[in-house]
Amino acid sequence: MYLPYARLIPSAVWKNIRAVRKVSADIFHITGDIHYMALVLPSSKTILTIHDCGFLHNTKGIKRWVLKLFFLNLPVRHSRIITTISERSRNEIIQYSGCSPEKVIIVPNPVGGVFYFAPRAFNEIRPVLLFIGSTPNKNLERVINALENISCHLFIVGWVNEQQIDLLKKKNISFHRFWGLSEQELADVYAQSDMVLFPSTYEGFGLPIIEGQKSGRPVITSNISPMKEVAGEGACLVDPLNVASIRAGVERVIQDKSYREAIIQKGLKNVKQYEAIAIAEKYFQVYKNVIGQGNYDR
Repeated sequence: MYLPYARLIPSAVWKNIRAVRKVSADIFHITGDIHYMALVLPSSKTILTIHDCGFLHNTKGIKRWVLKLFFLNLPVRHSRIITTISERSRNEIIQYSGCSPEKVIIVPNPVGGVFYFAPRAFNEIRPVLLFIGSTPNKNLERVINALENISCHLFIVGWVNEQQIDLLKKKNISFHRFWGLSEQELADVYAQSDMVLFPSTYEGFGLPIIEGQKSGRPVITSNISPMKEVAGEGACLVDPLNVASIRAGVERVIQDKSYREAIIQKGLKNVKQYEAIAIAEKYFQVYKNVIGQGNYDR
């Protein structure tokens, strides 16, 4: 069920609580950004999915204290099982909440069903590089500096600010911006690209990695967790804090055909474990455990 209110204000929270209190179920699974609902649900029947702890990294003072209490500590305490999407997120949840490690299990994100394999002859002369996201952790400024004097066209999905546009023009980088895309439109943008460039400095998971792999594109991503685990052997790994490393990765993928083809094939193999049916089976095992019909491995 969708709760009627998303805003974190007392009146909206109270109306959400009233809506849920009317529902009876064998299992309650909180999947959205309403962790506090665990406080009014039966603990023995409640599963809470926490994607990451980014909300703690991006806040401070009293706001951070409130978020930590009502979106992490108390909800974790009042839930039977916590699921999260990567080993990095699992470690952060355990560290910040102090809960038992046995309580937190990993169920990765699935790759969207709309993403599709799209054969494409790689343009070695002027490849299209797809960059997803525009928040500071996505690392656009370092990417722009890394691409200086590389013949390419940059697709950017997300809002780009004036300073970033000025930097793109200063570095003489050809680019096109997309925003407000549907999932199907995003899948089509992957199909129109030659490679995926995703050297993020922080992620709970990193969906563009597996979206790019499913599309049959060579992926460049960060050599840090969780990106390197999500990518497996199907990506070129670079230091996201080092402009020269990002540049070297881009140049290698463009210039080394055998290497490029190898990571594409390894990516297609890797992404199979993230298909929706595989992730659904993992959740099914969690549900069976909650109602006493099975066991699970973290």
